[in-house]
Amino acid sequence: MSTTPTDRTPDTKADTPAGARAHAEAVVRARWGAEGRTPHHQDMIDLALVVSELVTNAIRHGAGLAGFDARPTDEGVLIAVHDHSDVVPEAAGGTASLPVVHHGSGYGWPLVTRLARDVDISPRPGGGKTISVLVPLRDAPVP
Repeated sequence: MSTTPTDRTPDTKADTPAGARAHAEAVVRARWGAEGRTPHHQDMIDLALVVSELVTNAIRHGAGLAGFDARPTDEGVLIAVHDHSDVVPEAAGGTASLPVVHHGSGYGWPLVTRLARDVDISPRPGGGKTISVLVPLRDAPVP
């Protein structure tokens, strides 16, 4: 499996969840459109959910968003969310099970781990962390 970026992403402001979603979608549309392909609608919804959760968590729990990257790969799109906190999400060691009762941890991390793969949390030089995930994409069904 290759998750190496294969080309540059469009220049888009991605400093809010909405901006990050728009950027990720633009990255996918630019790459897939250039190849004459259309991404599966459900996968694009999954991408939007994953991006929203990760960026919102960086803003709320990660001492602020330090950056956002979206890179197309052969399997989908590699998302990297950079924040200013060294703290690893409490739920990161858990399962993808959704909580039955809300005890402080929400549904975001289980959602991310259900919809994405190759989840990686790594420290950033100078402080903070990067959470990277691969959101798989399929071609849309042929009508």
